[in-house]
Amino acid sequence: MTITTTPTLQGQNIREYLGIVTGEAIIGANIVKDILAGIRDIVGGRSGAYEEALRTAREEALREMAQEAAARGAHAIVAVDLDYEVLGSGGTMLMVSASGTAVALE
Repeated sequence: MTITTTPTLQGQNIREYLGIVTGEAIIGANIVKDILAGIRDIVGGRSGAYEEALRTAREEALREMAQEAAARGAHAIVAVDLDYEVLGSGGTMLMVSASGTAVALE
């Protein structure tokens, strides 16, 4: 299934708009990741543990959204928006939400 942030698909005609579809993923950041991220913050550099957690959450949110679109008979999802949030006391949870418009193509 094609998933895009653009409102149209080049060279494709949208036959029908099937509604908004969403996907969410929440992943807990564990103590080991927090310690490693804290060390990275002190010495500089990127936190690979958090980057991987965000990547995993994004992929899961997109997969969930695509499953909802497929259940509606969609061929693609257009105008996709991704949002990232930190939840929980002390920011111990990472949430990624994806939303877009499911469409059927000609």
